[in-house]
Amino acid sequence: MMEPLSFEKGRVVISTQGRDKGRPFLVLENLGKDLVTIADGLVHPLERPKKKKTRHLHAKPIMVNLNTVRPEGGQIQNSDIRRSLEQNGFAVERSLCKEG
Repeated sequence: MMEPLSFEKGRVVISTQGRDKGRPFLVLENLGKDLVTIADGLVHPLERPKKKKTRHLHAKPIMVNLNTVRPEGGQIQNSDIRRSLEQNGFAVERSLCKEG
């Protein structure tokens, strides 16, 4: 039997519960006690990451190294998160009106 995937920094996850059901996210931080912070760079940007219980997330076997996302250096930005998700096949739906 396969062991479950961990919710470590950079893991791609899909929300299984709540308003954001079906949306892809990146794990930013594991807060312990089955709680993580996630962001998608659009509805939940880096400035307002979402706290979510791990039982409401489905971990994918894809890891994004957040240290190498920005090769020129500097702080990671929301566009880097969106680009990383899109490059791995998890396109974030964007509407014409601003969400949030």
